[in-house]
Amino acid sequence: MAHPTLLVIDFGGQYSQLIVRRVREQGVYSEMVPWQKAAEKIAELKPEAVILSGGPRSVLEDGAPDLDFSLLGGLPVLGICYGQQLMAKKLGGTVEKAEAKEYGFRELHDQAGIVAGMQNPTVWMSHGDQVTAVPSGFTITATTESCPVAAMENAGARRFAVQFHPEVTHTPSGKQLLSDFIDRTGMARDWTAQNFIDEQLDLIRATVGEDQKVLCAVSGGVDSSVMAALLIKAIGERAVCVFVDHGLLRHREAEQVIETFRDHFGANLHAFIEHDRFFSALKGQTEPERKRKIVGEQFVRVFEDHADELKGCDFLAQGTLYPDVIESGSSTAAKIKTHHNVGGLPDWMRLKLIEPLRWLFKDEVREVGRKLGLPDEMVDREPFPGPGLSVRVVGEVTPQRVRRVQEADFIFRSVLREKGLHKGIWQSYAAILPVQSVGVMGDERTYQEPIVLRAVESEDAMTARAVAIPFEVLEHCATRIVNEVEGVNRVFYDLTSKPPATIELE
Repeated sequence: MAHPTLLVIDFGGQYSQLIVRRVREQGVYSEMVPWQKAAEKIAELKPEAVILSGGPRSVLEDGAPDLDFSLLGGLPVLGICYGQQLMAKKLGGTVEKAEAKEYGFRELHDQAGIVAGMQNPTVWMSHGDQVTAVPSGFTITATTESCPVAAMENAGARRFAVQFHPEVTHTPSGKQLLSDFIDRTGMARDWTAQNFIDEQLDLIRATVGEDQKVLCAVSGGVDSSVMAALLIKAIGERAVCVFVDHGLLRHREAEQVIETFRDHFGANLHAFIEHDRFFSALKGQTEPERKRKIVGEQFVRVFEDHADELKGCDFLAQGTLYPDVIESGSSTAAKIKTHHNVGGLPDWMRLKLIEPLRWLFKDEVREVGRKLGLPDEMVDREPFPGPGLSVRVVGEVTPQRVRRVQEADFIFRSVLREKGLHKGIWQSYAAILPVQSVGVMGDERTYQEPIVLRAVESEDAMTARAVAIPFEVLEHCATRIVNEVEGVNRVFYDLTSKPPATIELE
């Protein structure tokens, strides 16, 4: 993307993606690149500044992640944790194994230079090595009780480094440090939702031309809705929106998608109601990965069956986000489960790909959606799995079991909104388990299925924690669900974090 860039070089740190987000929150565009590809990315982007991330390795190990500092020229550089140690080692300082490893909260002492602006001295440490002698031209700008070089800098050369992690919320003044570093770079803080929209509109029009069409697969999710709204604004009716209602959406969501795009945006929308197709294909299937693949395959079949209506499109637009790009390029990430997308398209759909949101995080996508005029209920929609409720109906997917989940989910999420508890929740939902339990209703024995409620807080879905919903609210939800949802006689609340669990049950 042609934009002034602050490049984050990733040495394998668990917080590296957060650095990118924190920089963008300051109004500066940032991208991340694995250290192995730093040279080519620097040549491609010509960044105006660089941040060196943390990492799990020791700079003292053979084969540890490395960087040719000559690539950085006179660029402003901030090293974080491993990045500080690497900077010290490469520029002539000394790094040694720490006698006392630091993990968790520490207090900075003797703050000076760039860290002097941090009003709260509490920082988050996670390291086993430490700098014991700074390179020539550097000064020590902070210490802790057990770390002799908690921060160092050569202000004249615009080289700064800290042993702690300013990007995490556990470092209360970390954002201030990053802001002060950006000030030292001289970069303009012009990364805004409106600027992004303006750039993308020009890019889409230049890419598509004056007469070609783009197929926009709309699921009702935030990403695909914002993507489609952007295409509609750019090229109008030549954005051919396709919505497949597979019967696996939440309560009234299919109607909402159709109303929004057809009535609010006046979109060239093709809505295909395909409940029977998907339920027939899923009949008897219980294995999660198989269910996901079946849903993906059936989307392709829908495209095939409606070829006459969809032919003439030259491009396919997808709602790919920046975390997807990062994870796809990772050499270390393990595949936990298949991520749904339109894959294996029919031969006649040899389409060129457009991914206008591929540089954005979820919170940025929401802001772009608001600027484009999408309704709040769509922009604020929680992440929803591509295979829909098929992965929240544990076991076999049937219309009856899906209906139970839809009704229970609607009750749960409505109560959270009524009580004002939905704010700050990353994802909340109801699922159903493939077991039956004994209950008593109206003095009679019941043998019915249990519902599981789940609500988590998260920043990027890489980790998540169960939300502490008040007991009386959970009790109210359970009472309503058991009384109002036919075939359900028991309700559980899932307290498990990610890891070890995932956010979805399947």
